[in-house]
Amino acid sequence: MKKMWILLSILLSLCLTSCQAPVSRYDGQEATVDIFAMNTYMTLTAYGENAQEALARSRERIQQVEKLWSVTDEDSDIFRANHSGGQTVSVSAETADLLAFALEMAQKTGGTLDPTIYPVLTAWGFTTDTKQIPSQQEISALLPYVGYNRIQLDGTNLTVPDGMQLDLGSVGKGYAADLVTEILKEYGVTSALLSLGGNIQAVGSRPDGNPWRIGIQAPWEDGYLGILQIRDAAVVTSGGYENYFQDEEGNIYWHILDPSTGYPADSGLQSVTIIGREGRLCDSLSTSLFVMGAEKAETYWRENGDFDMLLLTDDGEVIVTEGIADDFSLSDGQEKTIRVLER
Repeated sequence: MKKMWILLSILLSLCLTSCQAPVSRYDGQEATVDIFAMNTYMTLTAYGENAQEALARSRERIQQVEKLWSVTDEDSDIFRANHSGGQTVSVSAETADLLAFALEMAQKTGGTLDPTIYPVLTAWGFTTDTKQIPSQQEISALLPYVGYNRIQLDGTNLTVPDGMQLDLGSVGKGYAADLVTEILKEYGVTSALLSLGGNIQAVGSRPDGNPWRIGIQAPWEDGYLGILQIRDAAVVTSGGYENYFQDEEGNIYWHILDPSTGYPADSGLQSVTIIGREGRLCDSLSTSLFVMGAEKAETYWRENGDFDMLLLTDDGEVIVTEGIADDFSLSDGQEKTIRVLER
């Protein structure tokens, strides 16, 4: 699942290429690589004498894990497991690690994140170019095949029950960003900015020592809701405005589904932005907290607290946790109330 072309914009001159072939640029200190992977455009920019070599290795790593997690590549771990007829298959250590994390987050979030929602997403057409409203009968027939707790993972041995299908899209880009961050640090890179389909991950600060400035998209309108300053952090946003369609009566249906109903989550939130050290954590929580809604998201934050968040409600209230309260500011013209959550 997911995710979703996130309209998080970087307030720097980082451009996404319009072609699918990797494009690299290097001027002796700044290196940039543009690639198409995981069904989205990515731009990786790093600074320093080892930047070019580090990004070349990072590109290879992204392409390696993409081949492991694809739901359409017949040679991928996920495709083989999904089409095994319920038989156990052996998967790579990377796939096992990511799936174990996804299943753990599914359990911690009470199933609001569920990597087995893929068949329902397909019924809505969000995995294809043909979006549609499935009948209640079709959804009811698919829901029995949604349930993360039925997935069996024993080391690198994976069993997906017949009729169920996994999709690690809700955590895959975040995990890839974490892998790239590790590579960059191994090469001694202390300043980098990664944009993986809108998932933003910063290594250190800008080369001049100042924080990175990230524009948070204003849902359903042009421009930014506000500006967030970060250092050494991941930023991931989820919102219904990213991927949706309308029926003939003007009703809007978006791609973030509630696994308990099979319908688009109607939680009273317009967008959720998660800020934390790990991309995989931010990736998973941006979806699950959107499904939860503001009240349950606040409770989850208070009980877990290893991240910060920014919630925008349907009523136009901006809710931010205390860890980023001083780092976020509304854009000019945004007349919204900001409420700060404290422990």
